Amino acid sequence: MTGWSWEYEGYEPADERLRESLCTLGNGYFATRGALPECAADEVHYPGTYVAGCYNRLTSEVAGRQVENEDMVNVPNWLPLRFRLSDGPWLTPDTAAVLDHRQTLHLSAGLLERRTRYDLGEGRELSVRQQKLVHMADPHLAALRTEFTAEGFSGELQVETALDGGVTNSGVPRYRDLDGRHLIHVHTGTAAPDTVWLRCRTRTSDIRIGMAARVTAGAPVTIRHELPCVVQQLTLDLAPGRTATVDKIVALHTSRDPAISDPLYAAVDRVGQAPGFDELLESHLTAWDQLWRRADLDVAGEAGRILRLHLFHVLQTLSPHTADLDVGVPARGLHGEAYRGHVFWDELFVLPYLNLHFPEVSRALLHYRHRRLEQARTTARAAGRRGAMYPWQSGSDGREETQQLHLNPRSGRWLPDHSRLQHHVGSAIAYNVWQYCEASGDTEFRDTKGAEMLLQIARFWADSAVYDETLGRHRIKGVVGPDEYHEAYPGAQEPGLDDNAYTNVTAAWVLARTLELLEILPEPRRRELVERTGLDGGELELWEDVSRTLHVPFHDDVISQFEGYGRLEELDWDGYRERYGDIRRLDRILEAEGDSVNRYQASKQADVLMLGYLFAPAELQGLFRRLGVQLDEDTWQRTVDYYLHRTSHGSTLSGLVHGWVLARARRAEAWKFCQEALQGDIADLQGGTTGEGIHLGAMAGTLDFVQRGLTGLETRGGALWLDPVPLPELSHYGFALRYQGHWGVRLRLERELLRIEVPASDASPIDVRLPDRTVCLQPGETGRLLLSE
Repeated sequence: MTGWSWEYEGYEPADERLRESLCTLGNGYFATRGALPECAADEVHYPGTYVAGCYNRLTSEVAGRQVENEDMVNVPNWLPLRFRLSDGPWLTPDTAAVLDHRQTLHLSAGLLERRTRYDLGEGRELSVRQQKLVHMADPHLAALRTEFTAEGFSGELQVETALDGGVTNSGVPRYRDLDGRHLIHVHTGTAAPDTVWLRCRTRTSDIRIGMAARVTAGAPVTIRHELPCVVQQLTLDLAPGRTATVDKIVALHTSRDPAISDPLYAAVDRVGQAPGFDELLESHLTAWDQLWRRADLDVAGEAGRILRLHLFHVLQTLSPHTADLDVGVPARGLHGEAYRGHVFWDELFVLPYLNLHFPEVSRALLHYRHRRLEQARTTARAAGRRGAMYPWQSGSDGREETQQLHLNPRSGRWLPDHSRLQHHVGSAIAYNVWQYCEASGDTEFRDTKGAEMLLQIARFWADSAVYDETLGRHRIKGVVGPDEYHEAYPGAQEPGLDDNAYTNVTAAWVLARTLELLEILPEPRRRELVERTGLDGGELELWEDVSRTLHVPFHDDVISQFEGYGRLEELDWDGYRERYGDIRRLDRILEAEGDSVNRYQASKQADVLMLGYLFAPAELQGLFRRLGVQLDEDTWQRTVDYYLHRTSHGSTLSGLVHGWVLARARRAEAWKFCQEALQGDIADLQGGTTGEGIHLGAMAGTLDFVQRGLTGLETRGGALWLDPVPLPELSHYGFALRYQGHWGVRLRLERELLRIEVPASDASPIDVRLPDRTVCLQPGETGRLLLSE
């Protein structure tokens, strides 16, 4: 690690998948893993390329059942470029002697550079330098420059570069029993002496893909069509110490793109119009400079360097180009095939960061949810519910994409998957709508699409709640909470749990916020909404009642994760750690032993404690008061300690949430969990999962931890609320943000001094509210605020 680069020294086959994920290049439209162009997909390498929102659905036979899955498609591989001496084998680090090898990811430039020196024997060496980019200014372009330098010999070097349409989705070993052949009807052609093309389509979604490549090398290029590939071949004359260069410019379009007639024509035309590598690099660098200015984050030391890498990958997955697309937040970025490229609740950890830097991207991601509102209503009706029931996993059209079975790699058994019962995803969507509108001031979205989503999600929760005469309260039954380990009660025939505290409290929040929104809507708009949805006074009275009477279970003076959690058995945590070491995936360990995690007080990740992540202490206490429950600081601290000792952290999000909660509670152990969140992907703490795609929610969440967690920043009531917490390991930091029309508001905290700089503009003043005072800052003004102890 250096300030603006990420370097890998030496060639380690066992580390290649991890490096390829962390060296992925993208621009929000598509991304390509950081694989070596001379290496084909095998057990070591996986050169995948993924287009945002490009899905295909296939049916496979698994464990005697027909199982349907929708996957983000690995589109044709534009990378291949191999080379050899005219009388020798193709050179790769796996087959030839490597004297040295280095990969450098230049974060500031969005550029991946590799340098490899091959030993060809008899004193001969071949140095290879490559620069690769996925263009941030033009989202349909990518480029690869390869420089060859001979040392100790002269001779001919044969180079072949290709477009490969024969790829499959095979990057995740546990999915390999499933059909991964998504591309059909591969055709290739020649557009010009230096330009070739490839077209194909997906098997069931019928998305047409066009790709074109232009090669420049100062040498004649011959073309071979070897379906499913098209190959461009050339011969370079090498002389000692002289460098020969091959440039490959690629264009990619699909039939989902706007403003084109045909993806193949668009790709051929775009690559033909594209400038050379040097000019492409210049405009690419300018685009990245602009992104870094808007997302500026200044944190010292190792933590700052890791945060910059996290920000880099967030921007490659969700860039301003995303604002033009119909896509959600893929949980593993555009970096691999884990989770099949599906959209979960991870936007809950991503949008709070984007809201204050790229609100147009947040709005587009919420449009993705709104476009699927009708499908969510259809799903609710099929389940006998009113309102909108959003899927736990979403893909192309908003139907439930959660798999019916999942494989336990430890036991080799395929098991039923009940995670589709995580209906709390609807609350996450509502929370994101509210947070986006508060941060951006976008009342138009709030009053139209936002209001429609909140109303239907609130309607679902009110209709899901059943009144219990004995308790005198409403209950929500048969769900799964964020923990995910617990899907059923021990010995139960049916899946689902009752009164998950997180689900019930967030449902109450949705109902209360929707009622509040209906009160402040302009009367004509409120009338339209009421007429369109059939909302009446009786339903609003029910919402009010349910929002105040949802049951929150307790045991031993702590909040219960769900009704009955305190009656589960205690786990021998020390014994399992001694036997297995890493017990993050305790569910798999127990199932392989013939046991079930459903029997124990053991959680995969934060569940109850997620409430402390979403809501500031005062708001959380207010929510409980509305529910008629007293939540004092001592009860919350007991609850935090209780679950700290019963969580295995089987998700990268777990350390993030625990670090956030502990920091807000001013607890010394907060930094340990923050470190785990920072190290999650770079150290592959989940045991090989990062090679299948980065964890986007955790990466964005670490950025938001600095932006909102440490500062106590809230956007509500038309003001910026700040309540910084001391964290000795991050005692000074700074960042820029965009807030309600103000571009580039800069905040800097150094010990007890908070500096806020508002750039000059014609926007309204910003009200800044600290625990002990309110300050109004005019555009062009800088506030220097001393913080009380």
